[in-house]
Amino acid sequence: MERFSLDTVAVGVDAGYFTSAVCHLTQEMGVALVPGYRRPHKGQNDYQKKHFRYDPAQELYICPAGSELSYGTTDRNGYRHYRSDKAVCAGCPERSKCTKNRQMQKTITRHVWEEAKEKANALRLTKWGKKVYARRKETVERSFADAKQHHGHRYARFRGLMKVQMQCLLAATAQNMKKMALLAHLCWFFSMTGALIRGYVARRLLLKALAG
Repeated sequence: MERFSLDTVAVGVDAGYFTSAVCHLTQEMGVALVPGYRRPHKGQNDYQKKHFRYDPAQELYICPAGSELSYGTTDRNGYRHYRSDKAVCAGCPERSKCTKNRQMQKTITRHVWEEAKEKANALRLTKWGKKVYARRKETVERSFADAKQHHGHRYARFRGLMKVQMQCLLAATAQNMKKMALLAHLCWFFSMTGALIRGYVARRLLLKALAG
C-alpha cells in the first residue's frame, strides 16, 4: 500500500487469510477485510464452538445448557482456554452432545484477537461485503487461476526469493502479452466491422438516391 500509494478501503481475500492475526492487522491499518468462507470440519460432538456464547463482560463462555466455562490460561500462540466445571458436566444430560472427554470437561479456545475475526466475518455477511468479495472473483482471482493453470504457478521452479520473483515476473509478462494480443485482435475486429457497416450504409444511401 505504501509502495504504490494506495488508498485502500477494503480488501477481499481468500479463506486462507481468514486468521485472527490478519484480521487484527488490517483492522489496525483501517482497512475492512472481507474473507472468503470455508465450511468448518464438523467434529465428533454435536455442539460446536458456535453453540457456545461468549460473554465479554464476565470473560467467560456459556454452554447450551447454561453453565459457565471460566478462563484458565493463555498458551504461547495467543489462545485463551476456557474450561467447564467437571462436577457440573458429570451430571449434565447434554454431555454426550458436548464432549467425549474422559475427564468430563469441555474446553473452548479463543484467540486474543478473536474479536477482530468476528467483525470481519460479520462484514462478510453484509450486502456491501458481498459486493467487495464479488469484485475479487471478477479481477484478481481470474488472474491467479490463469497463472496457476497455464503458467506454472502451482509450484516454485527455483530456490530463493529472487529466482521465484523472476518466475512470477515472467509469468506476469506472458499474461500481459496475451492481453495485448487480445486487445489488438478486438481493435482489428471492431475496425473491420465498423468499415463493413459504413460501406453497407453508404450503398443503401446511394441506391436510395438513385431510385429517387
